Amino acid sequence: MSFPLLLSFAGLCVLLALTPGPDTFLVLRFSMVGSRQGIAAAVGSALGGLVWATVVAAGVAALLEQSATAYRTLKVIGGIYLLYLGVRTLLEHRRARRSMSSEAGAAHELPGGGAERDSSLRSALAAGLLSCVFNPKVGLFYLAVLPQFLTQVTFANTLTLGAIESSVAAIEMVLLAVVAARAVELLRRPRVRDRLDQISAAILAALGLGTVASAAA
Repeated sequence: MSFPLLLSFAGLCVLLALTPGPDTFLVLRFSMVGSRQGIAAAVGSALGGLVWATVVAAGVAALLEQSATAYRTLKVIGGIYLLYLGVRTLLEHRRARRSMSSEAGAAHELPGGGAERDSSLRSALAAGLLSCVFNPKVGLFYLAVLPQFLTQVTFANTLTLGAIESSVAAIEMVLLAVVAARAVELLRRPRVRDRLDQISAAILAALGLGTVASAAA
């Protein structure tokens, strides 16, 4: 691979990273909890991209391109998962509102608070990973675009481009998570937080329903 080709591919990845998608909204949703959770979701999504890059490099993703049934099945699973995340966001929002009458800062005094935070980070990481892995468009993107930037299609070269794309996406989403988390800190009023939670849940649920509907069409 030549340096100009790598530079061109990196530029394409930057443009694509700026285009909102399911992973973007997922990172924003977790960033409302805190920057660490948003960053964890971003890292999980980037790892999902590496999974797809590995699958494409191994040639397995060609099955998705050739099998409409396999593509639709994976798309439905991904849509259902996004819908689940949207519903879970609404449930967590209602649960948080019920607990607003408790003492301020009581959560920091409960034993095991660190373990709960670790669990939240793991959940965010897993959500980002699964959201990307269950999105067949990522695999088809690699399958269709990566060979255009390869002078020689090999496992190592394909995986290298996949790593570049995942790294660019991770950097963009980590920055998004940090900025979003700081913005949320400035908008901590309960009414504003309620609206943000409701909007993020609605977007995730709409994306999930839209994905399932398009797969069934």
